[in-house]
Amino acid sequence: MLLPIWAWASEGAGNYDFTTHWAGFLSLGIFIFAYFLVMTEEFTHLRKSKPVILASGLIWAIIAIAMEQHGMDGVAEQAVRHNILEFAELFLFLLAAMTYINAMEERRVFDSLRGWLVSKGFSYKQLFWITGFLAFFISPVADNLTTALLMGAVILAVGASSPAFVSLGFINVVVAANAGGAFSPFGDITTLMVWQKGLLQFHEFFDLFIPAMVNFVVPALIMTFFLPKEKPEALEDKISMRRGAKRILLLFILTIASAVSMHNFLHMPPVLGMMMGLAYLQFFAYYLKKTGEVSYDIGNQGEGVTHLEGKPITFDIFNKIARAEWDTLLFFFGVILAVGGLGTLGYLAVASDVMYNSWGATEANITVGLLSAIVDNIPVMFAVLTMNPDMSDGQWLLVTLTAGVGGSLLSIGSAAGVALMGQSKGLYTFFNHLKWTPAIALGYVASIWVHTQLNAALF
Repeated sequence: MLLPIWAWASEGAGNYDFTTHWAGFLSLGIFIFAYFLVMTEEFTHLRKSKPVILASGLIWAIIAIAMEQHGMDGVAEQAVRHNILEFAELFLFLLAAMTYINAMEERRVFDSLRGWLVSKGFSYKQLFWITGFLAFFISPVADNLTTALLMGAVILAVGASSPAFVSLGFINVVVAANAGGAFSPFGDITTLMVWQKGLLQFHEFFDLFIPAMVNFVVPALIMTFFLPKEKPEALEDKISMRRGAKRILLLFILTIASAVSMHNFLHMPPVLGMMMGLAYLQFFAYYLKKTGEVSYDIGNQGEGVTHLEGKPITFDIFNKIARAEWDTLLFFFGVILAVGGLGTLGYLAVASDVMYNSWGATEANITVGLLSAIVDNIPVMFAVLTMNPDMSDGQWLLVTLTAGVGGSLLSIGSAAGVALMGQSKGLYTFFNHLKWTPAIALGYVASIWVHTQLNAALF
């Protein structure tokens, strides 16, 4: 019954019922098998983009054949073109954002922050809360994957001798990064999609700030009682940012402002503002290249060793673009096209009737969050957006919250969790996370309750 939730139909393609047709069954089977391969990526090491791209092509070929057999010439072409347009907007937006993140990483913005943290000699409890709050406030700007990897590096550096701290610290960072991304249009792909669709205004997402904070703080408070009491030894790891790092940060803020202004004041797609922002960075890269630069890498001074390297470092903007997460971007293409095909076949109507008519909006939106712990939240949110049920702003904020934080319930429920399992060297596992799922679920329920009470006027 829940399988049709994955279907995302293209608007304007018409309402066709192929749900009991051979084309519908075959397409659904192809998608399920492809998504099974996506979910087993950790074990098979098959990149997640590959099966969904193949599945999307097969599904639309089947749709084209089925519709031509029913005299619907050109309908499949119109539907798939709409899906490609939706992907293009998301793709270009994310490409610009990823390029900025890569540029900041190359200019050592994140390394500098990590070096400052590990050199301060904080206790395990202090580091637990500092890394958690930093993850919560960094992920609304950077994606939760980058945030989790940055904070994970800090936790591993200072907690190598305490596996218990590393495990709890990683769980805390996953929850915090996912919660922080839920109250910002830039914090998660799902919030970005809701904003680009025009269902909520930019400022409305910040109504989720306190519910998202509750989602992070409740399990963190419980885990605090189980942290090691000792204080780790401070490490000497001072890293200086490279030339232009602060100006790139300012340009990124200007880029966000451009995207918001383009959408709010000119009623144009936000992606235009993001691409303008990419041009800002390209011109600044040209300036860095023409004026020349020398980077001095300082070694470990704590042991009396100082290593200076004075070779020019060229800032190549197209290298930053090339280092975007292409597997993720191509995965979005496959998902949008594949589930878009399933929606065109008519599964959307089934899912919409079951969830939003039979269950009710609140129950359906809470279920979306639970599903996102198992299935990637992107196709789930695509389904909801295209169902476009008649919901209040409070309900749209609720589904944005649950889709964003529901992935914290399991380690495989978000990119942050999967990445940290790979980074932890066996100290953070699926079952380590599962042991704390009840505490995380308590935070999930508490955040929903706080949202319904605090933002009651929006329902």
